[in-house]
Amino acid sequence: MSDVHAEIRALVTSEPIVLFMKGTRAQPQCGFSARVVDVLDELVADYVTRDVMSDPALREGIKTFSDWPTLPQLYVQGKLVGGADIVTEMHASGELAALIRAAVPDASAPGDVQPEILVSEAAIQAFSRFAETTKPEVRLAIDRDFDVVLELEEPRPGDLVIDLGGLLLSMDRRTAQRANGVTIDFVEKANGFKIDNPNKPATVRPLSVEDYAAMRQSGKPHLLLDVRTPAEREIARIEGSELLDDEMMERLMELERTTPIVCQCHHGVRSQNAAQQLVAIGFREVYNLSGGIAAWSQRVDPKVPAY
Repeated sequence: MSDVHAEIRALVTSEPIVLFMKGTRAQPQCGFSARVVDVLDELVADYVTRDVMSDPALREGIKTFSDWPTLPQLYVQGKLVGGADIVTEMHASGELAALIRAAVPDASAPGDVQPEILVSEAAIQAFSRFAETTKPEVRLAIDRDFDVVLELEEPRPGDLVIDLGGLLLSMDRRTAQRANGVTIDFVEKANGFKIDNPNKPATVRPLSVEDYAAMRQSGKPHLLLDVRTPAEREIARIEGSELLDDEMMERLMELERTTPIVCQCHHGVRSQNAAQQLVAIGFREVYNLSGGIAAWSQRVDPKVPAY
């Protein structure tokens, strides 16, 4: 554990703001972590996070290092600030903003960083028709799940406003953090707006056993992870699968995050949870085998024993 403590100490003393949390900044895995991320996103554009869910040693080590039993934990200038409740209270009083300004006096707040957003001429013309004005005011909102709302609305107090020539686009600070690279177009055939956001996190993709059989036949490189127990693998296994154990987890941490991964269990429940954790640590193409090995045995390969 001392090695973990040394790593933690080196991190919190070298970085002005560090959040130890469940999940990632883009995809928190618990409500308390999400709450602290929301607060920090309002106050500062850049800070360091560490996902304790992907590293059991770190998860236990940070608790003993800080002598604080719960997560998340926020450190500013090497000192523990606290968890979600303390961070929320300090934010409401203004104390946290002052603490962060002292830690990173030259850092920009999210609202000071203007995202690059491309609005097509077709979209500008559509907004103009709907607003019945030559330069409409449009408000963009992107929530934590990256769902998007576009409304003809005046800027609200504190909003970032971008003059795109043909329209004024406004958004709050949290949206600005999630909007860099967004493109907004209008599709005449669908009579609706098309919005692409490169910042949207990856999600677990369901994969039927038939489609997985086709993937195997096509020769597409991928990793098939069996998240069942070793005892279950003794009963039945899909050829080419590898057990998701501690050794495999170490291998995964070294893999390119673009590696396609298929997760498989007995019926598809445990593998869904495992797949979500892989997405949380950054893998972009993760599939869950729907129905698991039971469906594979029944509908694709009856030589695999059913149990």
